[in-house]
Amino acid sequence: MGVPGAGLAKGLAVTLKTMTRRSHTHQYPDVAPDLPPRSRGVIALLAENCTVCMLCARECPDWCIYIDSHKEEVVVPGAARARQRNVLDKFDIDFSLCMYCGICIEVCPFDALYWSPEFEYAEYDIKNLLHDKDQLGEWMATVPPPPAHDPNGEPAKEEATAAKRAAGGEPDSGRPARPPRAPR
Repeated sequence: MGVPGAGLAKGLAVTLKTMTRRSHTHQYPDVAPDLPPRSRGVIALLAENCTVCMLCARECPDWCIYIDSHKEEVVVPGAARARQRNVLDKFDIDFSLCMYCGICIEVCPFDALYWSPEFEYAEYDIKNLLHDKDQLGEWMATVPPPPAHDPNGEPAKEEATAAKRAAGGEPDSGRPARPPRAPR
């Protein structure tokens, strides 16, 4: 058993040590914070890449993404019939519901959603946190470019396969090559 009050003495020692240090208060509104690169702020939308596949809205655990679209006929010269394509009419994110998990960004197969480091979008009314595709598109200007590929790292599988095909060789699949088929 220890000395009575030893824990209290240790706690007071920590408090006194902390009181003698200089504080590290950041004067936020006057001085902009130094954010790390690629920090997460708000979700930005590149509407040209959106094909209205609805994956982001279906995978969102909070159901805070609202999408509306219509089909448009596209006439392709030489085609037997006109093709249809989805046109994005409405893409809204309700940031009062969003928990910023990033699932919508990860699941988007066409790179239409990005993280923007913009974080100053507070509103006085919670209804104003429903942002439409125009507001989400404005934040695309603040999205930083992706980091450069490490020159000493391994190339991506796609790059290695493309380089082998360009060099004239077939990519090595680990299996022996099939003999050519005999003509019938």
